[in-house]
Amino acid sequence: MSSSKVGKQLPHERRKGEAALSDFAEFVEKQQALRYPSSKPTTATTKTTPVEHHEELDILDSLNLDDSGPQIPLRDLLLAPADDEIAQQKLTEHLEERLLEGHGEAVFDLGFENNGDSMRLSKDEWDAAFSRLKEVTKKVGADCDLLLTKNVGGDAEAASTAAGNDSRDKDCSGKILLRQSPSTVEDVIETRIAVVGNVDAGKSSMLGVLVKGDLDDGRGKARLNLFRHKHEIETGRTSSVGMEIMGFDTLGNVITSDTPGRKLSWEEIGKRSAKVITFTDLAGHERYLRTTVFGLLSSSPNYCLLMVAANNGLIGMSKEHLGIALALNVPIMVVVTKIDICPPNILEQTIQQITKILKSPAARKMPIFINNREECINTATQFVSQRICPIFQVSNVTGENLDLVRTFFNILPHHGRYDSDAPFEFHVNDTFSVPFVGTVVSGIVKSGVVHAGDNVLIGPDSLGQFTPTSIRSIERKRLGVPAASAGQSASFALKKIRRKDVRKGMVVLPKIEGQPLPKVYREFVAEVLILSHATTIKTKYQAMLHVGPVSQTCAIIDVDQPYIRTGDRALVAFRFVQRPEYLAPGDRLLFREGRTKGLGIVKSVGYDPQKPLMPRQPDDGTNASSDEATGSVEKAIASPTGARVGA
Repeated sequence: MSSSKVGKQLPHERRKGEAALSDFAEFVEKQQALRYPSSKPTTATTKTTPVEHHEELDILDSLNLDDSGPQIPLRDLLLAPADDEIAQQKLTEHLEERLLEGHGEAVFDLGFENNGDSMRLSKDEWDAAFSRLKEVTKKVGADCDLLLTKNVGGDAEAASTAAGNDSRDKDCSGKILLRQSPSTVEDVIETRIAVVGNVDAGKSSMLGVLVKGDLDDGRGKARLNLFRHKHEIETGRTSSVGMEIMGFDTLGNVITSDTPGRKLSWEEIGKRSAKVITFTDLAGHERYLRTTVFGLLSSSPNYCLLMVAANNGLIGMSKEHLGIALALNVPIMVVVTKIDICPPNILEQTIQQITKILKSPAARKMPIFINNREECINTATQFVSQRICPIFQVSNVTGENLDLVRTFFNILPHHGRYDSDAPFEFHVNDTFSVPFVGTVVSGIVKSGVVHAGDNVLIGPDSLGQFTPTSIRSIERKRLGVPAASAGQSASFALKKIRRKDVRKGMVVLPKIEGQPLPKVYREFVAEVLILSHATTIKTKYQAMLHVGPVSQTCAIIDVDQPYIRTGDRALVAFRFVQRPEYLAPGDRLLFREGRTKGLGIVKSVGYDPQKPLMPRQPDDGTNASSDEATGSVEKAIASPTGARVGA
């Protein structure tokens, strides 16, 4: 991780911090399972198993180990005679289950049974099975897109078998992407990807090329559509959190305009897509780190895309961004850009550096270089394992390997923990005032479902109060929808609320008659890991703390050790300096002082000064004075005249 400006970290300290980071990431993942449990923890087919979670073993989940009835081999179902109604029914049920499990899409291995055994299909049998699969997928309202075949021949033949060098395995097989055509706009599959990397890595340019379909001219033509401010266009540097969307239809084609050079509006993309990928374009410059950290935490991405310029390598803020992505525990993919202007020896050095960093104890990733379509499809279908890190080498000017990146995004499996049955919770990460509509808040639905017209509470304000309001209308990707459910990004128009009364970091919760208002807390206890700090951290230390969309200065009021250093894990009690916030145990947090200093997870909300974290009381009166301060603050919040405290 980054070293502090005060003093250089020694190598052994850095190693200690790195090793602690990878252990801590696993601990955080378990805690997250408690905060956002999966909606169906009982069946073995779900992608998110309960607390003890090993993503690599997810392949076992797809084997239907919990089914007690005898399984009819898929080969028999696919090759059954056309008049066999029972086989057709069974195959339809199987495909519906697969599509439900994959949120409306699935990659079907034609040529292999559920347990991985080969079906030993000849060329004629494979063709018959493929046409049967097409018939049945049409019945369930989905389309087939042939991704890759082995020993079948044709356009999608894999490179390894097309050359004829693999004589051992002559069985015909193929990977087919099944994708349902959404009946309404709210059924569109949505995947969020955060794009990070050092300044001048080509983040905005690559998104411009991917979304528009035109190549860059090497002078920044492609990125102009993504910028939101005049100064960004002048300097070519992103300073805000930009949003861009890319749509795929049921056959896996990117939705672009028929007229070359014209960029489609979000409405057009949303109406024609079956799967939408939302890119959060973040700033690479060190000056805008606060915005980038906010964008990464508030957009709760499913994946993280790290961009590295081939002629610069992993420098500056890209290590910082990689550290934050590892801390968030999201799968990471790396794209090396500008390979057309980079000398081969420098490119070689960059690739060695990336490989070394990804294999280091902090990241523990397995880099996979993707050079052809076969590798791309195989890696994308296995990307649920967080140990894998695919690396692409692309050029936005010549368009080299960009089709591999598009194919990869098209097949990316849905990843993330969302429970639509839990109570509704929505985190605000941007606010707008729209003429003739009023106040609009946008953000992510963390859990539950909300409908237009629902009565909700928004808060907390500076006093920790919630304001009742109702949702006038809901939009997703600038298209009106009747409802939004867990895991989707949406924006709500709120009734009778002024723009100045809402801010980033607020939450929208359901208003239930007869139930008390939600509690907000000024103090909370978290388990934290210090990544890099030149000196020791004790009580009264203050840093900028980010919890989801909330960013506020926090002071440490109690620690379970006398002091903590780089690489230490400790229980720490924090207090928000400005106002109380809505928190829940299991929320991830990150605190920084300039650069990232540490990360953690909320263990409990509220803090009782009568029960200090460190059992032995020190002899001097520091602890007592902090206890008195805590008590007085609590009284001030409780009293009606306590406005000055939260303001």
